[in-house]
Amino acid sequence: MSAALPVGSDTSGEVRPSPLIIRGLVKRYGDNEVVRGIDLELAAGECFTLLGPNGAGKTTTLRCALGLTAPTAGDIRLCGEPVPARAREARMRVGIVPQIDNLDPDFTCTENLLVYGRYFGIKDADIRARIPELLAFAGLENKADARIQSLSGGMKRRLTLARALVNRPELLVLDEPTTGLDPQARHLIWDRLKQLIRNGTTVLLTTHFMDEAERLSDHLAILDAGRLLTAGSPRDVIAQHIEPQVVEVFGEWGNAGNGTAGAPAWAAQHAAALSDRFEISGETAFCYVRDPAPLLAHLAAQPGLRYLHRPANLEDVFLKLTGRELRD
Repeated sequence: MSAALPVGSDTSGEVRPSPLIIRGLVKRYGDNEVVRGIDLELAAGECFTLLGPNGAGKTTTLRCALGLTAPTAGDIRLCGEPVPARAREARMRVGIVPQIDNLDPDFTCTENLLVYGRYFGIKDADIRARIPELLAFAGLENKADARIQSLSGGMKRRLTLARALVNRPELLVLDEPTTGLDPQARHLIWDRLKQLIRNGTTVLLTTHFMDEAERLSDHLAILDAGRLLTAGSPRDVIAQHIEPQVVEVFGEWGNAGNGTAGAPAWAAQHAAALSDRFEISGETAFCYVRDPAPLLAHLAAQPGLRYLHRPANLEDVFLKLTGRELRD
């Protein structure tokens, strides 16, 4: 399903200024320092992703960047404007897709787009002229007069994305845009975001889906406890922080005639010698290796064990840097 893009393409080839620059951002609530000296700069026309466990400081960083929360210290430039001093003016050039849809349930799809456009001072005639392409972009051409209650979760998410484009934003901020969606809806959102990025829109994304970050990001940053742990392209971050190959080992293991034990018991005896590094999570041993051949040969001779051999990915880096413990 193809559609005309609802934002103007930048084909000039000129280097555009960064739509978001953050220097030395600090935010404290009393004695609790939730953001601790973060520096970020987005390149125009890229997708930049903020990753981190719950409580890492992502939402606070976004709120400070948008002028919704006053920073304790630091300098923020949003679309060239100082924040928070001129946050309202800066936000007129930003589109926001919040984590929870806030569409007006009493309005139709068309009415939601029309009313939202008025917040930016756009004339009704101009908004109405753009509504067909916005709905087409969201794959909702046949839902112009449908009320919000009749839409599926994926449809609501796509309409929220279309609504964020009403003002032709320089920067599109998305807070966990595909949480709760089925795979088909997620892939459609990814396709639409890729179109926007190709068309020159800068995207700032937060997500808990590591595959989403790998697919969409030009650059990313991983935060934890208010600090920036690492930043770079997904490929560079993976190469910098993790061994290139992973073997996940699970199942039962015959333990020298003394019955069977699980992969953790096997790992306690063999993993250190056969891998560069290993971790135990539940009943699975994660073995990180540069050369997987000796480990795979050994596992092939262990009939009770099962294993999965794969390249290292962004989730491996995330878990290494932030830990495997559950965050609330």
